Order: sequence, then structure tokens, then C-alpha cells
Amino acid sequence: MDMPLSPLNTVILLVYLAAMLAVGIVLAVRQKSTEDYFLAGRNMGWLAVGMSMFASVTSAVTYIGVPGMVFKENISLIVFCFLSPLIAPVLIVFIYPFYRSINATTSYEYISKRFGYGTRPVVSSLFILARLGWLGTVIYAPALALSVMSGMPLWLAICLMGFLATAYTVLGGIAADIWTDVIQYGILVIGAVWVAVALAFKVPDGVPGIMAVAAHSGHLQVFTWKISLFEMSAAAVLVSFTCQILQEYGTDQVTVQRLLTIRDMKGTMKAILYNAATDFFVTGLLLFIGLGLFAFYQGNPALASETTAGDRILPFFIMHHLPNGVSGLLIAAILAAAMSSMDSGINSIATVVMNDFLKPAGKLPGNERSSLRLARLLTLILGVFATGVAFYVSTLGQIIKVFFTFMSLFNGPVLALFLLGFFTVRGRFVPWVIGAVVTIPATLWLQNTVQAHWVWYLPFATILCLAVSYGLSFIFRDGRDLAGLTVWTKKA
Repeated sequence: MDMPLSPLNTVILLVYLAAMLAVGIVLAVRQKSTEDYFLAGRNMGWLAVGMSMFASVTSAVTYIGVPGMVFKENISLIVFCFLSPLIAPVLIVFIYPFYRSINATTSYEYISKRFGYGTRPVVSSLFILARLGWLGTVIYAPALALSVMSGMPLWLAICLMGFLATAYTVLGGIAADIWTDVIQYGILVIGAVWVAVALAFKVPDGVPGIMAVAAHSGHLQVFTWKISLFEMSAAAVLVSFTCQILQEYGTDQVTVQRLLTIRDMKGTMKAILYNAATDFFVTGLLLFIGLGLFAFYQGNPALASETTAGDRILPFFIMHHLPNGVSGLLIAAILAAAMSSMDSGINSIATVVMNDFLKPAGKLPGNERSSLRLARLLTLILGVFATGVAFYVSTLGQIIKVFFTFMSLFNGPVLALFLLGFFTVRGRFVPWVIGAVVTIPATLWLQNTVQAHWVWYLPFATILCLAVSYGLSFIFRDGRDLAGLTVWTKKA
């Protein structure tokens, strides 16, 4: 049963939301150019960017979806905790030096230099399609939580989430995104710790009791290297999230744009390592919360509701089993997870439209003031459109599955192209286009006809596109000068 928000919880939420808008208003007056709006003058500190990097990627899809998935399945995602620190050196040594060497604003500028101008609008378009679908999920997830926790109609919650995040992003640009992300990072981490501690006290025998129930139910039996397209295991997560981390942290404009706001490579390295450490800690906490929720409701079945399994289970627990005021702070944590991701998404898409479409075509206004107004208008339009996508996402089912459905279709081929660019000298544009044309319908077949587990969507799309593209690259040759553009031709 849904519960109306108490006056105290309502005040907490209103104060939090007002603070986010205030940050956008304060930073708006500092925006003098599109460089300020999209890259904060390339003068952000590494710690703020590291926090923002985590907060922007860790959406409410993760915050709500991971405990819900563990509640329903198992803790296979524990592999991700270790993958993020292991892949961080790859990002530092092999990927970000290329972006900095060309003074990029978007990651797709590298693609243009590596494969030719024609690739830039194609890859940028795939990014926009993927992120618009992703934005729908990151708006819908907290709106669902707000609806469950307050009794507010879902449609109103979706509109509220979309309006608030769009408003402060339009005003303050990437600087507002990063500084609000720092606040939201703190709320995210404190919220996760609070729920984990609360569950440890509510389940008999605390942490050992939670782990005993999890072991007895099979939730810990994940370290099997059996490969099955229809279930999630440690092996599946290893393959899937290696692709996910490389794509999300190494090639996706949402993260790349943040790391390019830092003045030098040393700061970029610190931000990447800080984010990897946070991934390890917070993902582990969310997995434990999922196990704790399972143990709590196994021991108290009368307190559960059939309508709150899966994605609704964490919001349901927060509203029904935590003290007034504390629940308000945790609602704010879920909203923080969403808003930090939405602001990142709409700002990065606007950046790509301006720098990868309008600027090369000579369509930007002749002065910085007009360009800045155009950037804000684009951000507003994208925020409104993404809010509309959230209504469609609300009809599709499990949040994490929907997330990977959108992301794999378009980001799998994009990741394949970046890997061809960074790590081979044979990669060519025409073979990649053929690979992408083969991959997108094949991935739809895997999702809808085979109905494989969502954990396989992204690696299937990436590996298939990579294999087809690389194989055909032995036929197509273009004689491009690759000096300084691959790990094999990197300048000393």
C-alpha cells in the first residue's frame, strides 16, 4: 500500500530540490561561452569530477535496480566490483591520452580523425539514440520510486523529475552538473550506508544472519563458469561488464566530457582511480542491500506486498520500515541518483549536437552569446523529449533489462568502432558500417526471439560487430595516416 509523504519528508525533499535549482542559478551567471557551458573552462578539480563521474553513471536504475535484481536472482554483479579497478589502468594508459592529444570536446572527434569525417555524424547519432533511451529509464526509475513512496500518480512523478533536472542543467551547464553531482554523490553514499546498517539491525543475527539466508536460498551460488544465454552467472557478468565499463567510462560522451573538464592527464588519472574505488564500495553495498531485503522479507512475509517485488522493493522498504525523516533523506538519495544521470545525459547530448553536427556544418551562430543561448535551448528540448521517452519506458518492465535493451543496440557497435580505432591498424569505416548493419537486427533477434538474459545483450552486439568489421577490414583499405591515433602508432 502506498503511503503519503509526511510533512517532515516533504520539507526535506523540497529543501533538497531547491538547493539543486539554486546551484544552477548561481552558476548560470558565470557562463560566458560554450566552452564554459560544456567543459567548465577545462578547469575542474579531479575530486569533484571523480564524484560526478560516479554519480552520473550510477543512476536510479542502478540504485533501485541492483537491489531489486539481487532480491530476485543472485549477486553475480559482485564481479563488477573488481572489474572497475582492474580496467581503470586501461583507460588511463590506452584511451584518455588520445582524447587529450587532440584537445577534444567530444570523444567522437577522435573517431573523425581516426576513420575520417564521415564516421563522426554516424557514431554521434548512435550515441544520441542510445542515450535518449537511457534517459527515459533514468527518469522513469525514480519516478516509480516517488510514486510508490508518496502515492503520487506515476505520470506526475515522471513530469516532476524531468522538469527539475532539465531546469538546473539548462541554467548552469556542465559546471552545474558536476557540482550538483558532488552533493548527490554524498547523498547516494550516505543513503546506501544507512539502508545497509538498518537491514543489519532488522534481520536476526545481523550480517551473519543475512548471509546465512542468502546462502541457503542459493543467492550466493554465482561463481560458476558455465555459459548459458538464459541466466546470469559470474562468467556472464565478467564478459558483459568488461564491455560495459569500457563503453561507459572509455568512450561514452557522458563520462568523457567530465574527464575532459580537468586541466591535465594527472588529474584525469586521479578521477578515474577515485571512481573505480567508489564503484567497488557502493556496488558492494547495493548488493548487500539486495541480500538484506531478501532476508528481511523471508523472515517477515506478512510485511511484504506482492506488488512490490523487484524494482519496487527498496522504495517499499524505505517508506514502511524506516523512521520518518530518514525515509525522506533516502527518497532524496534516489532522486539524486536520477537527477545526476539525467543532467549528464542531456548536457552531453547537447554537446554532441553542437560540436559533432552543427559546428562541422558551419551552422553555429557567429558569436559566443548566441551559441550559448542555442546550447541552452537544445538542452531544454532534449530534456522535454527525454521526459516523453520515460512514459514509453514505463510500459516495458524490469528497469535494468530495459536499460541494457537500449544501450546494447546502439552502444555495442560504437564500442566496437572505438576498439578497432584504439587497438588495431586495420580497422576501417566501411567494414564497420557493414558490421553495424548486421549487428543491430541480430541484437534485436537475440532480445526478442531468443529471449536471452539481458546480461548478454551488450557483449553480443560488441563482439559480433567487432568480428565482422575486423574480418572485412582485410578487404577494404584506405591508406590513411594513423600516426598518433592507435596504440601501435602512438607518438613517443
